[in-house]
Amino acid sequence: MLLLGGLGQDVRAAATGRVVYVGAGIRGYGNLVIIKHSDSLLSAYAHNREVAVRENQIVRGGERIGAMGLGPRQIPALYFEIRLNGRPVDVNQYLKRK
Repeated sequence: MLLLGGLGQDVRAAATGRVVYVGAGIRGYGNLVIIKHSDSLLSAYAHNREVAVRENQIVRGGERIGAMGLGPRQIPALYFEIRLNGRPVDVNQYLKRK
């Protein structure tokens, strides 16, 4: 899911978990953070301008993990994905809307 926002806007963890990847080694994702929430559930946050966490760090839901950068069309955006058993799923099934 591509979420539009403001350049530098806080990126926050969707839920408590352990950071398992921080880096820019996966083509097309820019600065990427991946958080493992359980044995089968991960969340991914791509196109960060700044990353505020490190690998193996435990983060709480709502904790700041980075700052929004430029997405694929060079506009401020965050690519957010949830994976269940290695496959992307509809993020709306997991997020509570306010």
